[in-house]
Amino acid sequence: MTKTEQFKAKVSEAEEFARKIWLAGLGAYGKSIDEAQGRYEKLSADASKVFEELVSKGEGLEAEAKGKFKATTNEVEERVADVRKKLGLDNDNTDQRIDELSAKIDALTEAVAKLAASK
Repeated sequence: MTKTEQFKAKVSEAEEFARKIWLAGLGAYGKSIDEAQGRYEKLSADASKVFEELVSKGEGLEAEAKGKFKATTNEVEERVADVRKKLGLDNDNTDQRIDELSAKIDALTEAVAKLAASK
């Protein structure tokens, strides 16, 4: 082999080696993109899963809170009804009962005024 041929062979080897380095760089870039894409897809799937879990947990807490609120509301309504019953205000004739009590108060006020005037 002549020196020129040897030189051309060396240049050809160097070009092939440079090409392989270039291809290795492209391969590394492609692999990093694939890995990043895979991580992104996994992260996205994980985020969706966590979001759905949070929504499910929120629905449970909402249902629990509504149940407690309803129970408390019912208890308060029962207490109010009990107080109204004790005061005699649970009848349909509440206005009539108030008028009767007002008349009795007026009569007592008048009687006290007469007693005070006679002394």
